[in-house]
Amino acid sequence: MARSTGVDVLTGAGLDEALSGADAVIDVTNTFATDPAQAEDFFSTATGNLLAAGQRAGVRHHVLLSIVGLDRVRGNGHYHGKRRQEQLVQAGPVPWTILRATQFFDLAAMVVSWTADHGAAAIPPLLVQPVAVADVAAALAEVVTGPPRRTSLDVAGPEPQDFVDMARRTLAARRDPTRLVPSWRGGPFGVEMAGEVLLPGPEARLGTTTFDAWLAEIATAADGA
Repeated sequence: MARSTGVDVLTGAGLDEALSGADAVIDVTNTFATDPAQAEDFFSTATGNLLAAGQRAGVRHHVLLSIVGLDRVRGNGHYHGKRRQEQLVQAGPVPWTILRATQFFDLAAMVVSWTADHGAAAIPPLLVQPVAVADVAAALAEVVTGPPRRTSLDVAGPEPQDFVDMARRTLAARRDPTRLVPSWRGGPFGVEMAGEVLLPGPEARLGTTTFDAWLAEIATAADGA
C-alpha cells in the first residue's frame, strides 16, 4: 500500500479496500520529520489508522518495523515518534510483533547528503552494526508468516562498523569527493547515541550480507555509470 496506489495512511483513504481479505500487515511507514511533536503526530495518525482498519478487516498479525536502541535514546525527535508508534501497536486491537532493525547500509551516505555544505559534510562518530535492506525484508517475511510474538525482536548486520568510516568508504565507492568532518553537530544524531547504544542485543537475528559486499555493488554501479 502506498499513496501511488491510491492508499493514504494519514487520511485513511483506500485502507479498508486494500486490507480486505488480508491476514497480516507489515507496517514500514516512515517520515523525515525530526521535530518530536511532528514525528509523534505522523506515527500516531498513520499507525492508528492502520490498526483500526486492520481490526475492521479481521487482520490477525500486525508487524511493525522499528529501530534497535529506541528505548536508549531520548534526545532524537524521530525516535520519540517511533516510541509512540510502538506503544500504539502494543496497546492496539491487533495481535502484533515488533521487528527492530539497525541502520541500513546507505544511511551514512544519506547523512552526508543532509549535512553537505560547500564540499564538506558533518558525520557523527557512531558505532553501528548496519544491515542490508534485503536482509531486513527477509526477516519481516519470516516474522509475518509466523504467529504474533507480542514482543520485539532485533535484526542486524553481521558485524559492527564505524559510521564515519562507512561514510568515507561509501563516498569513495561513488567517486564522491565530499570532505567528511566527524562531528555531533549539524545532523539528527546527538551524543546520547555514542558508545554501544545502537548495537543489537545478543539474541539478534544477523543478516548475511556484509558491508563490503554492498560496497562492491556500489562501486560496480559507479564504474558503469
